[in-house]
Amino acid sequence: MRRLKAIISYDGTQFSGYQVQPGERTVQAELERVLAIMHKGEKIKVTASGRTDARVHATGQTLHFDSPLAIPVDKYMKALNVQLPRDIRVMSIEEVAADFHARYSVKGKRYRYIWTCEPVQSPFRRHYTVETNGVKPNVEAMQEAAKAIIGTHDFSCFCAANTSVKDKVRTVSTLRFEWYGEELHMVIEGNGFLYNMVRIIAGTLWEVGIGRRDIENVELVVKSMNRDQAGKTAPPQGLYLEKVFY
Repeated sequence: MRRLKAIISYDGTQFSGYQVQPGERTVQAELERVLAIMHKGEKIKVTASGRTDARVHATGQTLHFDSPLAIPVDKYMKALNVQLPRDIRVMSIEEVAADFHARYSVKGKRYRYIWTCEPVQSPFRRHYTVETNGVKPNVEAMQEAAKAIIGTHDFSCFCAANTSVKDKVRTVSTLRFEWYGEELHMVIEGNGFLYNMVRIIAGTLWEVGIGRRDIENVELVVKSMNRDQAGKTAPPQGLYLEKVFY
């Protein structure tokens, strides 16, 4: 038995999220279906760095699983990709120590959120960016407001109300904005993220960018530890899990 670490990329458009859900199409279910075929019906459990919601994408989701198969890792990757649906790709795979854990060994994560600010969104980007109908925000104001988020805080204000997590203290180390043509990207890194945290931060800072919320208000929101004080949860299709750090 050996432990394998894989980095996968997936288009979340047609998935109900990463984690297995009865009667729903999920990334985990597709992976475990193919692994069961490769292992002649034996169930192989896949453990990821964390879940992603319906329509959320990943370019660098990391997972691990244990396998008795002795085939080389490059052939293992090819075998998975041949049988997986085209909206999931295994980008790399390697053998790791038995104590590696895709979730518990995580040191941090990087997410990217993308808005399309051109007057008419390309139909080919509708599942991968959030349309703003030509609105271009004040990015300087958004970056200034983001200073209140960087650091170690209780981020209850940026957490969905239906979470069961009790400890909501996290550290955000990077939060920056980048223009790529008419697309605005928000890049955020931290040691961990609460349920919907990145999307709520995106929604709140977007309100700053379009003048619906003052820069100074974001600091008050963080100190309030109250979800009701933050902005709306931004749509899922603009969010990407980009990299997991170990």
